[in-house]
Amino acid sequence: MRDLEQQHRYEKAKKRVENEKGFYTHLTVYIVINIILLITNADIIDDGLKNLGSWHLYITPTLWGIGLFFHGFSVFGKYKIFSRKWEERKIKELMDRDNF
Repeated sequence: MRDLEQQHRYEKAKKRVENEKGFYTHLTVYIVINIILLITNADIIDDGLKNLGSWHLYITPTLWGIGLFFHGFSVFGKYKIFSRKWEERKIKELMDRDNF
């Protein structure tokens, strides 16, 4: 019975880690791709910074950012990022890691 409960906790923790990893991958891709799009679409290399005021440059980052926000909320929303419970869990995690 104890092993089954331990296995269930492990599976739940593993799924949570996979979800967080997926979000951070999504965030990294969002940042890299949008920087590339901004540089190429604004033609910064040829025209300098004068095209950065064009509104059409920000449609993709804005819409994709909304999607990223909802992805982050689906991963972290129920755990309330930086809540009291999160702080306690993180402290315990770091203390456990230091013991090994």
